[in-house]
Amino acid sequence: MKWIEARVICEGNIQTTDVELIADAFYDLGVQGVVIDDPDLEPEEGWGDGAAPRPECHAVTGYFADTRQAAGKRRSLESRLQRLSCETGVALHIGYRSVDEEDWAESWKAFFWPQKITDTIVVKPTWRPYRPAPGELVIEIDPGMAFGTGTHPTTALCVALLEKHLKKGDRFLDIGTGSGILMAAAAKLGARRMTGVDNDEVAVAVARKNILLNGVEAARFELIRGDLATDVRGEYDLVTANILSEVILKLLDHITPVLAPGAILIASGITENNRDRVIAKMKRRHLNLVESVTREQWVAVVCSRRC
Repeated sequence: MKWIEARVICEGNIQTTDVELIADAFYDLGVQGVVIDDPDLEPEEGWGDGAAPRPECHAVTGYFADTRQAAGKRRSLESRLQRLSCETGVALHIGYRSVDEEDWAESWKAFFWPQKITDTIVVKPTWRPYRPAPGELVIEIDPGMAFGTGTHPTTALCVALLEKHLKKGDRFLDIGTGSGILMAAAAKLGARRMTGVDNDEVAVAVARKNILLNGVEAARFELIRGDLATDVRGEYDLVTANILSEVILKLLDHITPVLAPGAILIASGITENNRDRVIAKMKRRHLNLVESVTREQWVAVVCSRRC
């Protein structure tokens, strides 16, 4: 399949909220994940020898299928970016190129190395060698065209909080599962049953492949192509939603039916500016704040359903 790479280069005093707004413009077109270039981001310890160099400028890149709808999506994206540029004062320049899915996957591999997320959890791309230390849990991931590698702060926060709050035997739900990385982590941490939901068929296929790759029996998990929590049935002991602030705010209107009494909800992908809005709505939806954690201007909020 042919894909169109749309790369938005940002000039000016770019803020995390500006990046989120650009990402929103892609998500509204049906793009499931974006690549964010941040030249100010210090590589974490353990990133790996020979990893890709630091990017030269701030940029947000998304990919959408080169179909008959592509021209309309380009016009919509350009119109949205023009409005954002006027509102934020950040100059936004967009460029396109056509790529084969195979070429995209190969070029992405240069940026993805084994990374230690917590003291015990390591995320490892399938094509990189890694010798685990005693006691380490290694999650094998090949993201393909889906979002979620563990290297982004929002995903790393989710993995760390999942390790902290998931109990063996829990029923686990991942909303917006992407590559399936959180489902694979939940399986290795002892979840009894796992369900993932994503509205993108590519993500669902990639997630299934990755979960099986990590030795999880097919009977232990289910993947649903659907919208947020509205297409999910049953109650869960722990739910993760690694998406954007505005989507989380909408999700909170529908989340209660899938939360068992006392269940934990981990919401990530929230910018610091939106933290208080998300927490305030959680409280209005009768959820108790457990903790919030910040990493590189991204916030993950943990709450529980009142018994």
